[in-house]
Amino acid sequence: MYKVFVGDKPIILTTEVEKETNFKNYLLNSVNIKKVIRKLGTNNLNEVRLIHKKQDKLLKKFLKKLPNVIAGGGKVYNDKGDILFIYRNDKWDLPKGKVEGKETIENTALREVAEETGVAGLEITKPLETTYHIFKRNGRYKIKITYWFEMKTSFKGNLYAQEDEGITKVEWLNSNQVKEALDNSYANIKLLV
Repeated sequence: MYKVFVGDKPIILTTEVEKETNFKNYLLNSVNIKKVIRKLGTNNLNEVRLIHKKQDKLLKKFLKKLPNVIAGGGKVYNDKGDILFIYRNDKWDLPKGKVEGKETIENTALREVAEETGVAGLEITKPLETTYHIFKRNGRYKIKITYWFEMKTSFKGNLYAQEDEGITKVEWLNSNQVKEALDNSYANIKLLV
């Protein structure tokens, strides 16, 4: 099973057909993805489930439905165990961004975290879950595939918000602050944190 978010509502890719309650089932092979996205925008649906009989084909077939944007990002810890958050579009988020040229996804994640926050001395400690969400740019829907990495740093310098990317704040948040921030964050970020 995979979850692809449209806002905070998931499209669930699954092999299981269940009786519809507050969701709708569609066959992955024949679904009109734009109609599904519009339906999710209504209040009477909590999620949509796209069904395919082969588990190993679910994601591959779905990703062919819309153009893909590949990104890398980081869940960064400092020496105190605080997590690095950015504030953009009136929501708390983790730093991330698109691949440039032929760079590896790891280098993308390290570069984007540094560019968006001003943090240096980043080291990847392990890969995390990959997240998927659908967004609209210039009237077209796209799927953002974000490869996340846990990172650590001993950086103690000033944090700099990349304002030209719409980031207005960068902060190290302790566990209590993280809980509060997640109340005003994205479903994908809640999965990671």
